[in-house]
Amino acid sequence: MTGEMNILPLPQTASAPSRAQAVSGELLKLLTPMEGLITAGQTARGEVLSLKQADQTFQLLLKVTLDSGRQTTVQATSNQPLPQGTSLAITQPSAGNLAVTVQQAIASSVASLTRLDTAQLPVGTLLQGKVLTSQVMPQVPGQPTVFRSLVSLLNTALSGSTLSIDSPQPLRIGTLLSAMVQDTQTLKFVPLSSRQEQLAVTQQLVSQQSRQGSLDGLIKLLQNLPASDQTSSDLRAAVDKLLAGLPDVRQLSTPKGLALALANSGMFLESKLLAGQTPTLAPDMKGDLLKLIAQLTPALPTNTNLNAIIAANTLAQAMPSFVRSALGMLGQVSAKPLPTSFPLPKRLLQSQDGESDLEHLLRLAAAAVSRLQSHQLSSLEQTGVTDDGRLMSTWQLEIPMRNMQDIVPLQVKFQREEAPEKEQQNERRDEREPKQQLWRVELAFDMEPLGPLQIQAQLIKGSLSGQLWAERPYTASLIESNLASLRDRLLSSGLNVGDLDCHLGTPPQGAKTRLEQRWVDETA
Repeated sequence: MTGEMNILPLPQTASAPSRAQAVSGELLKLLTPMEGLITAGQTARGEVLSLKQADQTFQLLLKVTLDSGRQTTVQATSNQPLPQGTSLAITQPSAGNLAVTVQQAIASSVASLTRLDTAQLPVGTLLQGKVLTSQVMPQVPGQPTVFRSLVSLLNTALSGSTLSIDSPQPLRIGTLLSAMVQDTQTLKFVPLSSRQEQLAVTQQLVSQQSRQGSLDGLIKLLQNLPASDQTSSDLRAAVDKLLAGLPDVRQLSTPKGLALALANSGMFLESKLLAGQTPTLAPDMKGDLLKLIAQLTPALPTNTNLNAIIAANTLAQAMPSFVRSALGMLGQVSAKPLPTSFPLPKRLLQSQDGESDLEHLLRLAAAAVSRLQSHQLSSLEQTGVTDDGRLMSTWQLEIPMRNMQDIVPLQVKFQREEAPEKEQQNERRDEREPKQQLWRVELAFDMEPLGPLQIQAQLIKGSLSGQLWAERPYTASLIESNLASLRDRLLSSGLNVGDLDCHLGTPPQGAKTRLEQRWVDETA
């Protein structure tokens, strides 16, 4: 698709009354009728939390704040798209409807961006956004068809804002688009290249990491969850299933147990769904967390602060709709981005003032889903083509591991590099030399009494080398004294062992500080 997209102009002052009259008293139909939500004669404040198009109508999730300060969320449908973040003044004429007042109508006309500040976004700036809605406008005789869309911006300082634009072609709902700033009212569509697709993944990664929280905080709370009237049998079953799926150190010490733990880590949930599998029958960390969230949501009282629930529901839907297909195709590579830091730092979420136990549990579960998705997006971000043409695939994940009574989050990253294939035109396929593969493995965990440990190892053509970092002097000394024994055990496993070293502290960060292995065998 090519062509220009026009940002809708600011409404003229003279036309404001007619605009207000056109939509004054517009009814929003409640999906679930609610008697007496807003007292007769009273007006409540509302805010649009999400917007979704369904055929020719629009589904809205609204946060309603009553005069008493009580907050609740309702789902409604509208004939007009109200952008996310729009403030509403609403009344309730009947149990199944809400009415938008005149004041809101004027405000909603400027709820989305209607012009760009070229001092903030100079001409030539690349904007990237996600299409929220698409409508065909009434056709004017002799004029081409116009399609009107709301687009949520994903980059620049305007990230999170909504653009209202007209285009000569329909924009498919849910797709990503890139456009170049032409002037204050005009954008030029730019086809998404692989690099720009990577930008979208990076943007989502930043959003996920800002919401994520450590897995062990949630699991420790689940282990000590007290029995009460609020903990239903279904909620207890969801908790028990999640805890039962946690592997211990002994299981992870066997090849079969390790493979099972990796498969059930939540990293491959979307791939399983794409393949038509039903992961509900087997343990899956991410799937089990989403089931826990589903059981927690209806258990909360209606007058609670629902920000955590909204965040949790958003998380449950974000990954499948945005990058599920990408997670199922890690082998398809694109331009290699800058490396993401590893491991993810520990982040514990404290209970907030006035927050109930179930609200806090829900917030921790949502943060745990974000942490797993941060690992998934990091994998996508680091899957690509190196500067010298090698294909790199990355799988980054986290496994909560039982160690006696403790839960130890084990962070793991696998990277595989394949040398460029050098084919001769007349060379038969069965005579070609197999592709060389370089494997890197990184581990990070904090286990008492050893303290924080990080391990980096790489394997190529049966030759292994590695580096270990310990933050406690005693642990570093202990590992150093046992390196000879480790070397012997690796040799007895049939590996050629190169350098094995232990260091006090943490690995240096940066693109050039990791272990490097030449592809050319200098001993040949």
